[in-house]
Amino acid sequence: MSKVVLITGGSSGIGKSVGEFLQTKGFKVYGTSRNPDNYPNSKFPIVALDVTKPDTISKCVFDVLAQESKIDILLNNAGAGITGPIEEIPDEEIKRNFETNFFGPINVIKAVLPSMRKQNSGLIINVTSIAGYMGLPYRGVYSASKGALELITEAFRMELKAFNINMTNVAPGDFATNIAAGRYHAPALENSPYKETYGKTLSMMDEHVDSGSDPKQMAEAIYKIIESKNPKIHYKVGAFLQKFSIVLKRILPDAVYEKMLMNHYKL
Repeated sequence: MSKVVLITGGSSGIGKSVGEFLQTKGFKVYGTSRNPDNYPNSKFPIVALDVTKPDTISKCVFDVLAQESKIDILLNNAGAGITGPIEEIPDEEIKRNFETNFFGPINVIKAVLPSMRKQNSGLIINVTSIAGYMGLPYRGVYSASKGALELITEAFRMELKAFNINMTNVAPGDFATNIAAGRYHAPALENSPYKETYGKTLSMMDEHVDSGSDPKQMAEAIYKIIESKNPKIHYKVGAFLQKFSIVLKRILPDAVYEKMLMNHYKL
């Protein structure tokens, strides 16, 4: 029987690319979207799910299990971007981002675990971000939410080993997707002390996404992880310099690394 893969946020971007690629490799793929009717031409089924609404998570998992009797692989890919000076981002937007990027994936994991435990097998892959390895200016909330998912994956992974369930995370760099369009941007207020530097940084971030790597690179990386007998705890996928930035953070003194980031963002 083909392995069954559930991909949150599978209607576009990285999730769509991964789903289409895995389908060519013989997997039975289900993607999710808050509005499945918007994707009638999807190459694999799109099921309704909003990671911020637990009842939709339960129904989605129930429906896939009713159809396939199992979920072998969960790819927690759904996420949301957010930018702005931390001082000026409304509290409700910070909470909304954590609901999507942190609590949402946890709740999807909780929903699939009983069936995976019953079948004594499973693989859960959490899509985080290279930005989650460092506090980036004007992306601090995003970095924090993705960094939190990285850390909880480490703990979750150890708790699940007794049930033959593997968990890992994949941290992508900048990929050419529509994430910038769906990102929450704190407005650049006219009287804000951050107006000039935030505006320049925002333009730079958008340029990085527009010139990002092909999402198929992520699809190939995900496939290799699935085929691996012993998945590692952390994977990074992206341009060399983006991945190398994590190495530099580990080896450079904090003040030197901070200065390097500030120079990069022209702060």
